Amino acid sequence: MLKKNLDDLVKIEDKEFNFKSYFDPDSGFYVRTGILDKNGKDTEIDPFMTFFPQLLDIGIMGHCQHGLSGKCSSTGIKCYQSGASINKPNMKLDDYKNIVDQSKGKVFQFALGGRGDPELHEDIEEILAYSRTNDIVPNLTTSGFMLTKGKAKLIKKYCGAAAVSWYRNDYTKKAIELLLSSGVKTNIHFVLDSNSIDEAIDILKNNKLPEGINRIIFLLFKPVGQGYGTDALLVKDPRVMEFFSLFDSEYGLKYGGFDSCCVPAIINFTRKLDPNCFDTCEAARYSAYITPDMKILPCSFEQENKWAVDLRKFTIEEAWNSKEFEEFRNIQKNSCIKCKKRELCLGGCPIKPEIVLCDSKVSEMGG
Repeated sequence: MLKKNLDDLVKIEDKEFNFKSYFDPDSGFYVRTGILDKNGKDTEIDPFMTFFPQLLDIGIMGHCQHGLSGKCSSTGIKCYQSGASINKPNMKLDDYKNIVDQSKGKVFQFALGGRGDPELHEDIEEILAYSRTNDIVPNLTTSGFMLTKGKAKLIKKYCGAAAVSWYRNDYTKKAIELLLSSGVKTNIHFVLDSNSIDEAIDILKNNKLPEGINRIIFLLFKPVGQGYGTDALLVKDPRVMEFFSLFDSEYGLKYGGFDSCCVPAIINFTRKLDPNCFDTCEAARYSAYITPDMKILPCSFEQENKWAVDLRKFTIEEAWNSKEFEEFRNIQKNSCIKCKKRELCLGGCPIKPEIVLCDSKVSEMGG
């Protein structure tokens, strides 16, 4: 049945690394083959990377209205983009269109974000429309603080899905209700750290997800920006095992999700999840991040521009094949060489190895 339905999906054929990827712009379903042999047969060997990022995370927001006003910090939100202290221009519309023009036919989705809520960008309707016109599905994450019915309708018209950051405020609940009532496929993004894990356990164990939500996606906390290292989860914390084991439950399997930073813990603490259904860190392999001022990096959590390439001087494809991106990939290629599970996680996060939830990481990490 799956093979028959693949013909109905959008396809990208990677001739450089010899595999095919398929995407359903309506449901968000994504699948790729293994490396194909000379006869076109699937070897089931997972390709390490693709010739061009299939997902681009685009920071269209250079500043955050409510972050700068102190709204976020007053409620305990620790923005990894430092939205409460940095005030820079939003991405220019012409720059965004240039990204789209370079990506058409090579990229399935854009994830819109940055230092603020993307629906507040002054050119958001043109941004969303231009993406769709060029067969790229835009998705976005919002705090929901200033979300309006008009913006919700735009999201419904153009986006594949939206996520609401779990800020535990009245406006969080209102934003979820507004998006759902507008017919938007809506997820919750929940930052998982030492302070929030008890709440996360309670949500999954006692089925407390708001009605109508598609999934709750747990994003592993990273000590970046305004985040503090002491909030990071530790692999020996018994709550870590308890939480991730809940993904084996019927409710967790149906409604729970996680970012790729959680994969080492998923490998260690779950039993029912099929490894074919998740992928480890895709930075510089299948995805990349572009800043409001047109710098491309392997990941948005890389805030020191160590591997940044200037897109005003180079194309996306040139950046993707640059020495900076290859240096990043070399960390993934050379981490945890002796581990039998390394093909599933590639050593975890190359940027913040201290967040990798794996006991053997300390002895196996090459640095």
